[in-house]
Amino acid sequence: MVALPAPAKVTVGGLPVVRLGRAELAALMVQDCQQRDHAAPPKLVFSANGESIALANTNPAMANLLAQADYIHADGQSVVWASRWLTATPLPERVATTDFFHDAARAAQDTGLSFYFLGGPEDHNARMVAEVQRLYPRLRISGRHHDRYPPEAETALVADIVATRTDVLWLSLGRPRQEEFCIKYRKQLRGVGWLKTCGGLFKYVIGEDSRAPEWMQQAGLEWLYRAAREPRRLGRRYLSTNPQALWYLLTRTK
Repeated sequence: MVALPAPAKVTVGGLPVVRLGRAELAALMVQDCQQRDHAAPPKLVFSANGESIALANTNPAMANLLAQADYIHADGQSVVWASRWLTATPLPERVATTDFFHDAARAAQDTGLSFYFLGGPEDHNARMVAEVQRLYPRLRISGRHHDRYPPEAETALVADIVATRTDVLWLSLGRPRQEEFCIKYRKQLRGVGWLKTCGGLFKYVIGEDSRAPEWMQQAGLEWLYRAAREPRRLGRRYLSTNPQALWYLLTRTK
């Protein structure tokens, strides 16, 4: 297999976003996992949307977390638009985590990579694994664990994850907990290929939550669909982060 070059990046909203489409990012996952040094720390793979751009520019702790990622992909449509309007090196497409997961699962199934799923309540976590096994029967699932564990159990959990020799660890812990976990335990997770944060992915896969209609996704209005479904939880968040994100997309994209 011809080795893939290191992905080019473009600065969008102050974040270095990889210029890769969904299929290309999945191919990079396979290469990184197959060719990894098992004595080296895993690659950290985070995502960029309006909220993360707002936080990266207003919250020093979040900025520090995101700065340690190996790859940040364009999870939000606004990130893609900003690159197309304001740079000479636009992003090829949106790489929404909820879409990318299926590209990654198909690639892993075809190449023998294994996945571990960390996060969500026990019911959601178990249903996630069952649904993934139904959708991708040849995919190797190395393990799973819910996120309702006491802090003192975390070290043992990390050791258990390493013992499974998983290739990709999917972390559905919510922001910033999932990014903090990656940074805190990166060295202890040597041997894992990728640590991929995925927010609310599990709820989408098991049908507890739904994506916006395609036209709203294409129009960059998925945030509005989500806010309408959960106004108390998300309404205030988007009212705060969207104007901030717009400002930083306009002023920190190059």
